Amino acid sequence: MPSKPSSITMDAVYTAPGYLFRRMQQIAVSIFVEECRAFDLTPVQYAALVAIHTHPGIDATRLSAVIAFDRSTLGNVIERLESKALIERKPSREDKRVKLLHLTKSGAAVLRDIMPSVEHAQARMLQPLKPADRKTLLALLTQLVDLNNEASRVPLRAEDALEHLGKSN
Repeated sequence: MPSKPSSITMDAVYTAPGYLFRRMQQIAVSIFVEECRAFDLTPVQYAALVAIHTHPGIDATRLSAVIAFDRSTLGNVIERLESKALIERKPSREDKRVKLLHLTKSGAAVLRDIMPSVEHAQARMLQPLKPADRKTLLALLTQLVDLNNEASRVPLRAEDALEHLGKSN
């Protein structure tokens, strides 16, 4: 016997995990942009700067894997960071077609200076929750993201990308 179909209501939408994740992502970006306004960076630009700082000489394909961001859209992020003089692209010695990414001195300074704002933004996102609930939420979100990684349009592939990067540098 087929199960009874769910009723079509906005309450069903408002309580659906996908809707709640999307809303929280909107809220998270809004808080990040507000807290980091003085630096004129988006969360993805920030993640790219951290990855480039952590892995100087990374190329765009590997950067995409490390931050789990669509390669075609990442090109715009890289262009914006370059136009702000926060990163520079240098040709690879092995293959001049491949551009390797490096922080500029200005990029390193911005990354250092933005950290308190980023930390405040992260704290604000979780502030309404009790400390124990924050820890539980982060543990559950980490578990969900890890277990659903392959369902993403851009699965996180940091280890594979970095393994290759280590061999080429």
